[in-house]
Amino acid sequence: MPGEAKKVAVIGAGIVGVSSAEWLRRDGHQVTVIDRLAPGEGTSFGNGGVLARCGMVPVPTPGIFKKAPKMLLSPEQPLFLRWSYLIRLMPWLREYLSYSTDAHVQKIADGLTPLLEDSVNEHLALAQGTKAEAFVQTSDYIFLYQDRSGFENDSYVWSLRQKHGFDGIAMDRADLQDNDPALGDRYGFGYKMTDHGHITDPGGYVKTLARHFEGQGGKIVQSDVSAVQSSEDGTTLAFNGTEEKFDKVVIAGGAWSAKLAEQLGHRVPLETERGYHIHYRGTSIKPPCPYMVADSKFVATPMSDGLRTAGIVEFGGLDAPASKAPIELLERGLRKLYPDIEFEDKSEWLGHRPAPADSLPFLGASPTHPAVYFAFGHHHIGLTAGPKTGRMIADMVSERLPNVDIKPYRVDRFDR
Repeated sequence: MPGEAKKVAVIGAGIVGVSSAEWLRRDGHQVTVIDRLAPGEGTSFGNGGVLARCGMVPVPTPGIFKKAPKMLLSPEQPLFLRWSYLIRLMPWLREYLSYSTDAHVQKIADGLTPLLEDSVNEHLALAQGTKAEAFVQTSDYIFLYQDRSGFENDSYVWSLRQKHGFDGIAMDRADLQDNDPALGDRYGFGYKMTDHGHITDPGGYVKTLARHFEGQGGKIVQSDVSAVQSSEDGTTLAFNGTEEKFDKVVIAGGAWSAKLAEQLGHRVPLETERGYHIHYRGTSIKPPCPYMVADSKFVATPMSDGLRTAGIVEFGGLDAPASKAPIELLERGLRKLYPDIEFEDKSEWLGHRPAPADSLPFLGASPTHPAVYFAFGHHHIGLTAGPKTGRMIADMVSERLPNVDIKPYRVDRFDR
């Protein structure tokens, strides 16, 4: 019956999992979150912090076949590959690059926009009345270019954003300096997107939401889920050396979700896109709002205790250690952005973005196992779209129609 309380497990304690769990709890369900890490300690911890409402443009766009070889061979470009991983990567990579045509990119952007366009309000709604409210800031989001020609060279992605209702305000060098006197002279043109936002401590934000969830009766278990078995009378999870049955299960484990989805018979072409950050504490300078540094493809975001630079794309699997070159590129990027910056200390981080071959997340119930819901594969938009995704999952589990058409994200779209 619609509205009947259910026993629900959410696998994953990142922003998507915790958002799903909290919306489900508010619907009156008995919810358990299960993750091998504590809440906010995985990929969500290292996020760049930007609530990128205009982030509907996927990484592979027309022309990437010409650009990629040069990017891979240059230490100044934000694309890296651990060459020992190439053979294993190739089947996914071929499929991934096949979606770089204009027709595919237009469809991807159409699919991502509904998850992003009201994301700041979704974060505010999720955090309202909790201590997590303090982490959510509304702000501008400025794309920095060396000059106007660099911006014009990005005309494809800007026309795509404008098509979906996202237009900005041009800023010349004088405008940029007025806005941020410490900005290095490398950047002479900016494009300001208004009505965006950022999270001042992504890991702390997710932890605070999780503490609120637990304080209101939710349950959190730190364990690796090794198996999922679904039948007509419920879904059984193996974790903590035992098995437990649930009425409904939500798989929201990011890059680690594919193995569970495949146990249920689904084909899920999902790779890890390794992302890096450097967190600078006690900085002498903070940007007035998040920057996207277009030539190096990293963001610089003001944080509660300093500044974070984050981004970079590296392919190398889930198990390989961090590489030095991406961190070195981020360090050089900060010095170009703020030549005179000083800071007390810094920390480096590597995390794993879940990257589907078609750049669209997997959302909704499995048609073959209808008590199991997928909520993973958000690629670069996990933090931005987390609360909206969680609300959609709660709607579906509670037998309400979400206000977004979920067909683009159907979980069986790659099944054969």
